Amino acid sequence: MSSFIVSLENVGLTLRSGAGEVEILKSISLDVAEGEALALIGPSGSGKSSLLMVMGGLERASAGRVTTLGHELNDLGEDALARLRRGAMGVVFQSFNLIPTMTALENVAVPLELAGAPDAAARAEAQLAAVGLQGRAGHYPSQLSGGEQQRVALARATAPRPRLILADEPTGNLDSATGAAIIDLLFDLSAEHGATLILVTHDPELAARCDRVIALRDGRIDDMAGRPAQTRIGQRA
Repeated sequence: MSSFIVSLENVGLTLRSGAGEVEILKSISLDVAEGEALALIGPSGSGKSSLLMVMGGLERASAGRVTTLGHELNDLGEDALARLRRGAMGVVFQSFNLIPTMTALENVAVPLELAGAPDAAARAEAQLAAVGLQGRAGHYPSQLSGGEQQRVALARATAPRPRLILADEPTGNLDSATGAAIIDLLFDLSAEHGATLILVTHDPELAARCDRVIALRDGRIDDMAGRPAQTRIGQRA
């Protein structure tokens, strides 16, 4: 059995726009090991967020093969993809993506309830406590600061104990101090659950906390820019 939790083979992504087709990703091959923390870096428009979305089945590759959590994603329908993400994958977005009409507790409980967890409310409450928000469970997103909203998003992503966490610029809308606290939580939670972490970032210091760094440029892996991170598994800052 492969030890790779994500495997990409000659993956391409082409999207339609008003000006015609745009090639976003070009012949990308990449393997991500179980338990690894991987950073995707590169300038704006390099394709790093699109690559993350392809890995999670949130965008379908136009060419090549994407295997995530043992499933070839292009073989799965939308319902099967949703079940896969619900059970074994946590996604954290820059824009938080909380449901505005639900409290913090309800937002965290949603994926647990969809997965059929009988103790969804209790687990959601425990995960909110793990991110320091035990006193904010009954608050709605509009009543929370940006940092608190991202903590709720982290709790929601990690409450189901996923094997894979995908994070797309999770500190992009936060000030530096709040962002640093969120990143500490992200690494702590992924380590606690033994999850693989794939992180999109513009921050080279944040990227260096991962086990490996992949740089993208113009939709391709920039081999000249790739380098091992300074911090190894079990020794993260």
